[in-house]
Amino acid sequence: MRLPPISQDDMTERQAEIGARIAGRRGAVRGPFRVWLHSPELCERVEALGAFARFESSLPVRLRELSLLMAARHFDAQYSWNAHVDKAVEAGLPADAVRAIAERREPAFDREEDAAFHRFCRELLEDHFVGEDTFRAAEKHFGARGLVDAVGSLGNFSMLAMCLNAFEVDLQPDRTPPFPDIRGYGRAAAEAEGDPR
Repeated sequence: MRLPPISQDDMTERQAEIGARIAGRRGAVRGPFRVWLHSPELCERVEALGAFARFESSLPVRLRELSLLMAARHFDAQYSWNAHVDKAVEAGLPADAVRAIAERREPAFDREEDAAFHRFCRELLEDHFVGEDTFRAAEKHFGARGLVDAVGSLGNFSMLAMCLNAFEVDLQPDRTPPFPDIRGYGRAAAEAEGDPR
């Protein structure tokens, strides 16, 4: 990780308070939160948005996880992918569809609404806009609230991915890099050793 984690002894009172709240809700201060705690006010707000997107959104859990995986793959955020790929399958996404997303292939879904959701998210991430037919198909399944929550989830998980990548948050020790085709992770260390990556 490019920034050293803040030790318990070096935390301000505010950082310790927010860290305790995060650990209480999520089990520990891990991954991106070790970065965000350097800016405690941002950390508090990001954690609240992330908690909503993951635990309270109007979207079904499988689609919350799908939006996270799509943002993770779009930004090649390996930590985020590793942390959620199993949860996505457990929540009901077909394993073959998840594998297709990892391999940048078109996924096939068992449910029409999942395909409509994927198309909506893909167009927004890749084209930065959503076509009228795609929008109306997703709206039919999720309504206004669901589409607003979908955009909020993509925004939150995209910010998460950018944090993980910019600060090169270490991958989980028991997991391997899921995207062997990317060259960006570890760029700073490689450049310091003369590798042009």
